[in-house]
Amino acid sequence: MNANVQAAAVGARHAGGLEHFPVALFSMVMGMTGLAIAWHRAHVAFGAPELVGQGVRVLSSLLFALLLVLYLAKWVKFPKAAAAEANHPIRVNFLPAISIDVLLLATAWLQDAPFTASALWIAGVVLHLVLTLRTFGSWLHHTYYDIKHVNPAWFIPVVGNIVVPLAGVKIASPEVSWFFFSIGIVFWFVLLTIVMNRLFFHEPLPVKLLPTMFILLAPPSVGFLSWIGLTGHLDAFGRVLYYAALFMALLLFSNAPRFLRLPFFVSSWAYSFPLAAFTIATITMYDHIGGRLLAACSMGLLALLSIVVVLLVVRTGVAAVRGQVCVSE
Repeated sequence: MNANVQAAAVGARHAGGLEHFPVALFSMVMGMTGLAIAWHRAHVAFGAPELVGQGVRVLSSLLFALLLVLYLAKWVKFPKAAAAEANHPIRVNFLPAISIDVLLLATAWLQDAPFTASALWIAGVVLHLVLTLRTFGSWLHHTYYDIKHVNPAWFIPVVGNIVVPLAGVKIASPEVSWFFFSIGIVFWFVLLTIVMNRLFFHEPLPVKLLPTMFILLAPPSVGFLSWIGLTGHLDAFGRVLYYAALFMALLLFSNAPRFLRLPFFVSSWAYSFPLAAFTIATITMYDHIGGRLLAACSMGLLALLSIVVVLLVVRTGVAAVRGQVCVSE
């Protein structure tokens, strides 16, 4: 009898966990895939061990498959909860992390599995366009958004468009990549103004959303990488993008004590992908202009990124064991 009661309790916990499975968990794949790409670029530029990037790439792919199965199961078993999350004024911005994952995995696998990468890229492009239109539509036609809902996570749908050219310039017509790059870069400027207005003149972000401040680093970093891929060389606008990212990195690093004092949240994964994007951008800058300082910064950032991702994986595992991940908020 006791065994049946315990089994029922475990089943209830698992069901409840699935109901509250947060779509923001897909940001884990963004961070880990970014780490894999960073190690690959470091291998090409500095001879860093290639197996590290390859191993992280496989783990990222498996993690994405697992998260996708769980998220689809949530839609099947708890459609109301899934729909409520997809229409939530804050969580809706994490939904495009799914398509960004697909685009990043396509970039990570492009050299070793071009056919699979091309299929992933096409799927990611279509899905992200749909999610971008849906998100922008919700911003334009709404009855519930308020300035307090604005936070750096609003950049996620925009950043996905800038990710498209990373692999797109080698897969399809460059006009497709220019289309998505144009969307991303123009609306990055628009949203940057809105987000800065929120941060400067309104109440501080909730503690759980403070890690999303690192997302400010992603658009100029990814924009720089896509611009280099589209133009094939480093020019004035490319420098503007990289040095804008550099300033944002310095600003965030100067506030490191504030971030280090924060407890772990699922949103803490917002540290990972922006840092990965800036690391890859710095390695790319080194490729174009060289210099010992950029080489040292590239390797230092790669080490920092690796430590951050490992710590996030450990903290996520501990939180999951304690039942602190898939919970009602």
